[in-house]
Amino acid sequence: MVYGLSSKGGKLLEQELGITVSGNENDDGVGRMFLEHAILVSDVMVSIELACRKSGDVRLLYEDQLALQSKQNQFQWRVKVYDHGVTLGVIPDRVFVLEYANHAGQMQRVYFFLEADRGTMPVVRSGLSQTSFYRKLLAYEATWTQKVHQRKLGIHRFRVLTVTTNAMRVTSLLEACSRLKRGHGLFLFADRTVLEKDPFSPVWQCGKSAKISPLLE
Repeated sequence: MVYGLSSKGGKLLEQELGITVSGNENDDGVGRMFLEHAILVSDVMVSIELACRKSGDVRLLYEDQLALQSKQNQFQWRVKVYDHGVTLGVIPDRVFVLEYANHAGQMQRVYFFLEADRGTMPVVRSGLSQTSFYRKLLAYEATWTQKVHQRKLGIHRFRVLTVTTNAMRVTSLLEACSRLKRGHGLFLFADRTVLEKDPFSPVWQCGKSAKISPLLE
């Protein structure tokens, strides 16, 4: 179920509780595409949280539980893609952390940047002036190559998790990922049927040789 605050609801909050809601905080103008994207993001996070509860050995941390070097817009950054001479902005759909003990009993913390892809964005375009999924991949690749995640966010390790609509779209995204010069192993892809499976099992296609991988290695 999806809940939103309309302008009438905002007025009621102001009358009853003295809470002022600005015009851009209500959901009157929310369209179907936005809602479907938000629902996909939520479905992925619910699947991962349930898997963590079932496992008992993996701890899930959300954005508001993370203490990073910079608090202001901590999960929004810009990076220069030198090979193409452009600067790109990066805003993941969701950021979360999985904490777990490795085989040696040492605690591992892995950051995940979630991309919920509903197939509405072109995978590749002729240039980088317009949005495309390949442009997102380039920005993440540059973030990793230039260690922006370490210098600006204080993150030692991250992976990019993409959940999309169907297997054909996964193939297209993998082909786009293969065009990158480096960093292929950062990327994990799956279609939304992964939500019906254990996300910790080998159900993700890695951008490196499209091998099947678990979420945690």
